[in-house]
Amino acid sequence: MAERSFVREVASLRLGSGEAFSGENILAVAKALLECGVSYVGGYQGAPISHLMDVFADARPLLDELGVRFESSASEATAAAMLAASINYPMRGAVTWKSTVGTNVASDALANLASSGVTGGALIVLGEDYGEGASIMQERTHAFAMKSQIWLLDPRPEQAHIVRMVHHAFALSEASHSPVMLMMRIRACHMHGRFTARDNVPAPFRAADALGAPARDPGRIILPPSTFAQEQEKVHQRWPAAQAYVRSQQLNEVRPGDVRDIGIVVQGGLFNALSRALAALGLGDFYGNARIPVYVLNVTYPLLPDEFQAFARGKRALLIVEEGQPEFIEQAANQYLRQAGIDTAVIGKGVLPMAGEYTTQVIQSGVRQFVSTWGDGLAGNAVAGVNQFVPLRNLGLSRPLPARPSGLCTGCPERPLFASMKLLERQLGKTHVSADIGCNSFATLPPFHLGASIMGYGLGAASSAALADDAGHRAISLMGDGGFWHNGLTSGIANMAFNQTDGVTVIVDNGYSAATGGQDIPSSRGDVPHRGLKQSIERAVRGVGINWVRRVHTYDMQRTMAVLREALTTAYRGPKVIVAEGECQLNRQRRVRPQRDADLAAGKRTVVQRFGVDASTCTGDHSCIRLSGCPSLTIAPSTDPLRQRPIAQVDETCVGCGVCGSVAHAATLCPSFHRVDAVHHARGIERMWHRLGQGMVRWLLQRRQARA
Repeated sequence: MAERSFVREVASLRLGSGEAFSGENILAVAKALLECGVSYVGGYQGAPISHLMDVFADARPLLDELGVRFESSASEATAAAMLAASINYPMRGAVTWKSTVGTNVASDALANLASSGVTGGALIVLGEDYGEGASIMQERTHAFAMKSQIWLLDPRPEQAHIVRMVHHAFALSEASHSPVMLMMRIRACHMHGRFTARDNVPAPFRAADALGAPARDPGRIILPPSTFAQEQEKVHQRWPAAQAYVRSQQLNEVRPGDVRDIGIVVQGGLFNALSRALAALGLGDFYGNARIPVYVLNVTYPLLPDEFQAFARGKRALLIVEEGQPEFIEQAANQYLRQAGIDTAVIGKGVLPMAGEYTTQVIQSGVRQFVSTWGDGLAGNAVAGVNQFVPLRNLGLSRPLPARPSGLCTGCPERPLFASMKLLERQLGKTHVSADIGCNSFATLPPFHLGASIMGYGLGAASSAALADDAGHRAISLMGDGGFWHNGLTSGIANMAFNQTDGVTVIVDNGYSAATGGQDIPSSRGDVPHRGLKQSIERAVRGVGINWVRRVHTYDMQRTMAVLREALTTAYRGPKVIVAEGECQLNRQRRVRPQRDADLAAGKRTVVQRFGVDASTCTGDHSCIRLSGCPSLTIAPSTDPLRQRPIAQVDETCVGCGVCGSVAHAATLCPSFHRVDAVHHARGIERMWHRLGQGMVRWLLQRRQARA
């Protein structure tokens, strides 16, 4: 077990009324959930909301005290289905996942939940992964919220405000009997701040209360004719109720300025970037004050026509700062104003880009164009008393950085697997490879260049379903163990067994949900209270009807290559599964390093393995680097004047996994790799042999020098 410990963060969840909370915004959301009296919390980890899940996983004693049920859900669909408890019972519940991929997985449950409606508050905390730091395809949550009529909050990224919006989210959900989404962007999740805590509220209605008095309302079941009545209720009751709550509680904010004839409408999550852009133009300060009036949409769905109309009256033009496409808010603003007979010009994607993240520089450029056209010479006029803004291009941290593509960690057990596949490709020819979400997706990048598609978490095997023929050609599908338990067992492996697909699926069993931070999964090897681990992937695969199953250890490249060759060339027709085992090196180091440090401090004998390259033997061919790509493999100047090419070198980040040596051996490259065992606190007999050996070396050197 190598999951990180969050003891310090858990302690902050116990803060009481009037105490100062300080920390990350996503942790502040976790504290706010407990202040709101939630009865249950679930979710699936993923950037940037993993912290919330990890902290709650370590906070079980506190959750037990408050009567809160917590689950690390098997998938986003599992998490969304938890919210069904709020349909019939006054139970407040919250779930979380990475959007939009997680929302796609959860879409069935969410659509049905939105149709049924809720009694208790139902909140979905979304890690909106859009923009330059994203790791997924670029889409927004807004379209899904509109499609299913789930209210969408996009709070201004200031910690106390975010916490207030969490409290309002539950009240809004209960007032309108609809689920609510709280959108947290990557930077908003990781920002730090402070707010004044409230007391945690024990769950007023718990699972025991529900099970003791079961409730059932046929009108909430997703079957005709109830579904038709539910749609009418959504439109004629829930929607107006949501708008009334947003209006009465003033969840959206109007920040007045001294310029009266133009205004800016901005999504709450973009407010900080807009403020900085206005400061750069001399039209505001660093604290959110601006000369141009700003209408901040902390609720981006539903919108309030009357608020738009009131903000636009008397203004010649509005700038809509709305990230991504389609331009839902801009279209709605045009509709609201024209229906009210207001001729204010609505400017949006004309001066701002249709796609891509709205960074400060992007917004600054759009605001400059807008103000130069509609601001009557306002652009560039500095506000008196405002500190001069330092352009981002002049900051030291804004200098161009070297390219840093995604890659596998030092010693990653997946590296020798992909090197084996690459070496086998030289012998058998190219093979179609379907990649998957997770660490194994990096096989598509240099130096491996394996993988033609990535369709979804656990969908590697399903991605090759159409690529089977009767000539014996076989596609290879990759799947991580996290993806296997998330979705791959049914959508990929069982589907292959049902259709008897003649393909090869490699399941990388590294012991954790490594790509999302090293959380435990059903096949993890540790001993964790309240969790059933050590479940066998191989047994699960055989249980759904796969008969050809092999297990290899990825560091044993000769064995791995032999099994891959067998799978691609065997006369056996049907699905073939290879379970490639190798513990995630990052999590392994989390596990072994503290123990090793403790052993060193206690004076216990400790052996640390390192690999190196013999400078006198290395020819500078660098095939080891091209086939392995390990970050600890680098180059160094040659010490031999007759060799001009730099030699390979293993730096101090080496973890002693031996992959580079294995690659060199499997590829028959060179004998320059060697292993060094550094023994700390050696035994007496070891020190004696060491002294004898060193003495013998000195004697031989002296003898050689004497002869010379």
